Amino acid sequence: MKTIKGPAIFLAQFVAANPPFNTLEGLCKWASDLGYKGIQIPTWETFLIDLEKAADSKDYCDKLRETVESYDLEITELSTHLQGQLVAVHPAYDEMFDAFAPEQHRGNPKSRTDWAIQQLKNAAVASRNLGINVHATFSGSFMWHTMYPWPQRPAGFVEDGFKELAKRWLPVLDTFEDSGVDVCYEIHPGEDLHDGISFERFYEATGNHKRVNILYDPSHFVLQQLDYLQYIDFYHNFIKMFHVKDAEFNSSGKSGVYGGYQEWIDRPGRFRSVGDGQVDFRSIFSKLSQYGYDGWAVLEWECCIKDSEQGAKEGAIFIADHVINVTERPFDDFAGGSSNEQLNRRILGLDL
Repeated sequence: MKTIKGPAIFLAQFVAANPPFNTLEGLCKWASDLGYKGIQIPTWETFLIDLEKAADSKDYCDKLRETVESYDLEITELSTHLQGQLVAVHPAYDEMFDAFAPEQHRGNPKSRTDWAIQQLKNAAVASRNLGINVHATFSGSFMWHTMYPWPQRPAGFVEDGFKELAKRWLPVLDTFEDSGVDVCYEIHPGEDLHDGISFERFYEATGNHKRVNILYDPSHFVLQQLDYLQYIDFYHNFIKMFHVKDAEFNSSGKSGVYGGYQEWIDRPGRFRSVGDGQVDFRSIFSKLSQYGYDGWAVLEWECCIKDSEQGAKEGAIFIADHVINVTERPFDDFAGGSSNEQLNRRILGLDL
């Protein structure tokens, strides 16, 4: 067993134009003052990190790390969720996802994809330069629009989709392999990797690439009505990152998992500030500790009701209260003794 590290916080939802949320130093001081020990950095926020410089310069990474550490924090991971999304985009989503790319790549899907892939490769080297061995991202999607099989999907459609997705990702995964960094895909609706089966299909399509791993976020499983505790039993060997994010599902006679095109606050399934939803985090922390997860517990705040700063303040306390300092000895040691083969044989009735 291992003790989970934390609390840490994903900065993406807190970046703003006003201090202290508009500078790295301001965000670091704010997070540290709340009791966080680590920050997960969204790399599309270029004022927080320049990925190209981070990949090219160990000195740049050393100075970045020193800045963060001066606030008694660690950089837990880098995130390329937005860039990872652009590795695979179905044409139906072209215009909506264009905003994730720099202006010079918009309206040009090939240029946008090439840029995204290079961003991922830069993130692999940057992570290595920062001394980090895990990375957070999205898989992107070619097939999400066919999630409900009507009209019927053509024979071989899913297999071909995962084949193409793997083809896009394999050069990136090889760069992460060269850098000694695991790619942790957040299993998330809207992505081709959105549950256990889809993760398995992608993993197989990559030839069981050793760098294909999981960012575990139970909130997305609540919204899909998937057993998020048994998921850990099935996939604990792949879970290398953990987002602490809450959610709830309130059954309704008018709307279900698909949400009726409603806003978040009116949907049966909705994200909540940690501790306000239905996720059984005590069982999650117990299972992850049992299986030896020794990565970070990172707050990802999203809520349609509570203010973000209140959620961040409460989140640091919540995670700290849930981290289990795992025991180094069995609780019943007092009733045992040293190993004695002859005694054991007598108790087993073998030497009578």
